[in-house]
Amino acid sequence: MTTHGDSAGGFSAQEKASMKERAAELKADAKRAKGAKKAAAEEADLLAKIAQMPEGDREMAERLHSIVTTVAPDLAPKLYYGQPGYNRDGKVVVFFRSGQMDKERYSTFGVSAKAALDEDDGFWPTSYALIDPTEKAWEQLADVVRRAAGTE
Repeated sequence: MTTHGDSAGGFSAQEKASMKERAAELKADAKRAKGAKKAAAEEADLLAKIAQMPEGDREMAERLHSIVTTVAPDLAPKLYYGQPGYNRDGKVVVFFRSGQMDKERYSTFGVSAKAALDEDDGFWPTSYALIDPTEKAWEQLADVVRRAAGTE
């Protein structure tokens, strides 16, 4: 993915920063203790990242965190490329990307290949644009989280 002003085939400054954050996340994970202490540290990191988000995205990330912890409590919070993600067995299932931090027009809620969303028709969305979602949209997002986590 390149953005305006990138050299042909090169990574943007934003992409380089995301890769650097991901490398730091992996390094921190390797140093952490196992079990409850690690989970608490990962959630604290995620909540600190949400607190740093610009207004608007911060509220959406907080709302998503509340939804995930309510409808899919078996998914553990974890930073994923410097943004909030929720994983099972170390593999991210759903995630949020701050549009403002990514310098994009909208924020994104996404699901990974680990999500339990395989539909009978072989066709389903893997990401959703978020700009000031309505209550109906939040209910739909909660349903996607529930299905993605396999808790339906």
